[in-house]
Amino acid sequence: MGDPARTDGGVTFLLTNIGELTTNVAVDGDPCGTVRDAAVLVSDGRVVWAGSAHAVPPRPDALVIDAGGRAVVPGFVDSHTHLVFGGDRAEEFAARMAGERYAAGGIRTTVAATRAASDDDLRARLAALVVECRAQGTTTLEIKTGYGLDVATEKRLARLAAEVTDDVTFLGAHVVAPEYADRADDYVSLVTGDMLAAVAPHARWIDVFCEDGAFTARQSRRVLDAGRAAGLGIRVHGNQLGFGDGVRLAIELGAAAVDHCTYLSDDDVAALAASDTVATLLPGVEFSTRQPYPDARRLLDAGVIVALASDCNPGSSFTSSMPLMIALAVREMGMTPAEAVWAATAGGARALRRADVGVVEPGARADLVLLDAPTRVHLAYRLGVPLVHRVWKDGREQGSRNPFRDSRR
Repeated sequence: MGDPARTDGGVTFLLTNIGELTTNVAVDGDPCGTVRDAAVLVSDGRVVWAGSAHAVPPRPDALVIDAGGRAVVPGFVDSHTHLVFGGDRAEEFAARMAGERYAAGGIRTTVAATRAASDDDLRARLAALVVECRAQGTTTLEIKTGYGLDVATEKRLARLAAEVTDDVTFLGAHVVAPEYADRADDYVSLVTGDMLAAVAPHARWIDVFCEDGAFTARQSRRVLDAGRAAGLGIRVHGNQLGFGDGVRLAIELGAAAVDHCTYLSDDDVAALAASDTVATLLPGVEFSTRQPYPDARRLLDAGVIVALASDCNPGSSFTSSMPLMIALAVREMGMTPAEAVWAATAGGARALRRADVGVVEPGARADLVLLDAPTRVHLAYRLGVPLVHRVWKDGREQGSRNPFRDSRR
């Protein structure tokens, strides 16, 4: 028999007896818009009402779901992933853990495996990773290309990514393709010409890895200018491996986000604070590469908009866990639990320039995560414990529920 409290996108339901609701609708100096003893009313996949459980508007047709005093947060918004790829790089990871230095060139290993993989193989891997993300509370995903580095493969990566998300990013300028070794400018011409023309119909964004070992500021500008002319929004990988021009280029061109931001000068921080470009921090990379963590406290204190994302990829951060990103940000980067949860939800939405996700307010998508915990603090406090109890995306319940919940209560 099916669970009578299970919901799909067409069901009107009232999630009530919420111990702590994070709305991200700022109030009285609280950017998380925290409501205690709360309820959320959902209809047709959207939030209709959210607030005190004592003030719920009458809705006799609503299915009532008792949250049991648990906390609810908006679905996590993972604004930086690379989920379409072939093979893995476990041996590279083991070598790093044995002391080898991380460098950008390992991407080419994944390029070879991805080119050799069939569409069915890539689609199956992608589908499994999306299920994994959903089970951990991620309801919105950005997915990049970048493991094809030729016209045909980049196009199919974008097409496959577009099957599962509207936020597809063209990253043909990930590294220089092996066929163009020592001819980086020629490769940029390919990226900004035939490759862009093939991929743009499937993408919303364009990105470039502006870094030593990848693309110079001049080359990066060519890529971003071409993408913008084709109608794509701008994103930048920058300042991951050392100080460089990525952050300033992103701000100058009005990028929605610049991602990594590990090495920042005072001028970089000031420029970010004066802009609406989001600094997306990716602590899974530092965990997996033993690089220094970015200083989130420095950015937040300066007034920079900060997002957290997983950078899920087979080389430098093979994790899809946004709760892990929250815990690492709190433990290693100077963020409070509230700041980290905001960055993993509303911050990610800002990085994607979306107002319909990352919040719990009337009109927003009903993307909700019910935690098996009384407060969002447990996402950092109980590191590594599967606290995601139930997940709704667009009002539709995702997957199976947390099998560990009863043993902990």
